[in-house]
Amino acid sequence: MSANGVYYRWLLPILFVFAAVPIHAQVVSLESALDEAQANYPEIKAKQALVKSAEDEKKAVANAYIPTLSMQHQYTYATSNNVEGSFYPNGVTISPSGGVRTENINDPAFGVFTSAMVEWNVYGFGKLNAQNNAAKAGIITQEAELDNSIFQHKVKTADAYLMLLIAEKLTEIQEKNVQRAASFYEAVSAGVSSGLRSGVDSSLASAEYAKAKILYLESERNENARKYQLMELLGRNAEEEMINIDSMEFFSKLPMAFKSEEYTINQHPVLTLQQAKMSQAHQQGVSANREFYPDITLVGAAWARGSGVSNSDNSYHTDFASGTEYQVQNYLLGVAIKWVPTNFFASRNRQQKYEHIVEQQTETYNQQQLGLKRQLRESEMQYKVMVEQAETAPIQLHAAQKAYKQAAARYKNGLTDLPTMLQSVVALNRAEADYAIAYSNVWRSYLMIAASKGDLSDFIEML
Repeated sequence: MSANGVYYRWLLPILFVFAAVPIHAQVVSLESALDEAQANYPEIKAKQALVKSAEDEKKAVANAYIPTLSMQHQYTYATSNNVEGSFYPNGVTISPSGGVRTENINDPAFGVFTSAMVEWNVYGFGKLNAQNNAAKAGIITQEAELDNSIFQHKVKTADAYLMLLIAEKLTEIQEKNVQRAASFYEAVSAGVSSGLRSGVDSSLASAEYAKAKILYLESERNENARKYQLMELLGRNAEEEMINIDSMEFFSKLPMAFKSEEYTINQHPVLTLQQAKMSQAHQQGVSANREFYPDITLVGAAWARGSGVSNSDNSYHTDFASGTEYQVQNYLLGVAIKWVPTNFFASRNRQQKYEHIVEQQTETYNQQQLGLKRQLRESEMQYKVMVEQAETAPIQLHAAQKAYKQAAARYKNGLTDLPTMLQSVVALNRAEADYAIAYSNVWRSYLMIAASKGDLSDFIEML
């Protein structure tokens, strides 16, 4: 036996012993992976925060029913000169209070003013109710957004899980192929050493072994990449310990077919979200229209005022104590109606804006519904094709295994050449991979049917 033959004979068992040592990584089933993805993925947490934000907005709108209490207290140091006439209080005008005099008195005096006012909008012709309904619709929209994000993310996670399964299976297949290539190389090398085989056979066997190792390393690289992708979808850091997944006999059984007549896509999370958006836009339009309506407000107020200018003889007292003593007190009770008729035009335009948004959202809903129906039929068609392929794959595998055994026996007996033998090795390796891929594709197409219908419960029950 050649030195290389001895090397490969002892090296491979050592490698497989190390490969069999457990790495103590956590084994994660598909169902637990879906739960973990929902609990930890940042995008879902972000959508949960938006739901809470919408709930807070609803509370803020509800607070409009509560009477408002305004209180203020001030000290001033100012002159007190005034003339007859009116002024327009445009928001930046200082109150022109003071005595009417023929000349200015520039000596300032202290003053004090304290007030408290309660305003309660007791009736707004449905304005507050419309705002409250719009806020409720906002919560429903955010909840639908969250549900859709969870559903879509679960579909991605399940597909990534299946892709990792097939990657692991292909790595296992390529590992077996390396074992076959190593054993074959050892046998060929022994034949070359004894003079029963030509030297070219040893070179060809060595090349085939090297090719098998390359395929194995590539499969291992792809498997690790799939693990990192799944870890990301689970909300795990790539620096954490890699996970192991549970095969759950994905490659030994096929899922049962769906019965299309038992399902409807009208409750699909995508369509539910779109319906919520339509309802929210409608409620916002109603609220915009109600902004034109008047408000009826109950008002109650009390205030007290003091000044360094005497209210009895108009004399000036510039000390702080004289200016900060209250001289008069007042109170007010009343009902006020406030209406700005010219708001009709802006209110109407905003309502029309939301009507157009509802129209746009409706057409988007129709488009999504068409797409989901097409996706469902396409997924069902692909599922049927994948099942047929999966049912054919065992026949291909059995034939390849038989051809490999026959070719190996013929080669050992000198009845065929090495290229023919290597061709059967390649065919067997391809058949093993095709078998695993065929079964995986059935499960992936089954997942796509569930994704098209908006319900993963049947898919999960089949596990």
